[in-house]
Amino acid sequence: MFERFTSDERAIEGLPVRLVIALVVGIASLSVMMNTIGGLTALGVTELDVKPQPEVIPEGDGEVTVTVVTPEGEAVSNATVVAKDGTATLSEIRPAKTGPNGTATLQLSPSLGPNQKEGTVTLDVKPPAGGGYTDDRENTKVLVVADQSS
Repeated sequence: MFERFTSDERAIEGLPVRLVIALVVGIASLSVMMNTIGGLTALGVTELDVKPQPEVIPEGDGEVTVTVVTPEGEAVSNATVVAKDGTATLSEIRPAKTGPNGTATLQLSPSLGPNQKEGTVTLDVKPPAGGGYTDDRENTKVLVVADQSS
């Protein structure tokens, strides 16, 4: 019987293939389990967005009032809104904290490049600590338009 195992080449060739298959299946199963566990922590987290007013501003100095909202439209206080360059350029990053009504006012001075008729200012949100909020998705942007009078 021992001689049968030593002369059977299929068992020797098939063993590494079976081990590789078992390893791949095990890693795939572990990956699915880790994603499930990671998703459980995100279940109690609410994604935030911003509602800028006005949504379109001219190039140059302008004031934008931003409301930080939940998907249900509820305003969120104590969040920090940060205005940064998008396709329009800001001289510096502008942060502002939302008040009790969930709004913050930003003084922006966006500029556009040569022959650029429009651009955007990006708005990011740093959620308040301990509130169960996150800001992982892209937020509404402010559209900057060039002065068309000249």
